[in-house]
Amino acid sequence: MPETEPASDQRLYFLLQRAAHQLRTTADRRCLAASGVTTAQLGALFAVHDRPGITQQQLARTLGLRESAVTALAARLVKAGLVTKGAHPREHRAVVLELTAAGSAALRAAQPEIDRFNGELRALLGDQGFARTASALDRLAHWEP
Repeated sequence: MPETEPASDQRLYFLLQRAAHQLRTTADRRCLAASGVTTAQLGALFAVHDRPGITQQQLARTLGLRESAVTALAARLVKAGLVTKGAHPREHRAVVLELTAAGSAALRAAQPEIDRFNGELRALLGDQGFARTASALDRLAHWEP
């Protein structure tokens, strides 16, 4: 009789989904309390911080989102005063995003909570487990079957 894999190995996708949901809801709650922004908004703010003048199309690629989703996300960030939209200097249809002082302040306010959250994950997984998990998730995020 062939050996079967443990049930958890057969349900990897389900476990990844559950883990992602748990992590996202916990991180969102903490980041909202610390800085007033969600993890999705923080991801966009970090991308704009790292690449001032990023276009919405580039932001969509960076975040792995559809452009329509980034359009809505950018509109919420502009409405909250965290980023500004401007005309691209060479492409008349493109929109560029810049971080405002309030956006920079939100990133600074969230950083201690992000560090604390990562510290808790490192304690849960161990240093090697944390690094191996991060590496594996990065490979999965860029996997092209």
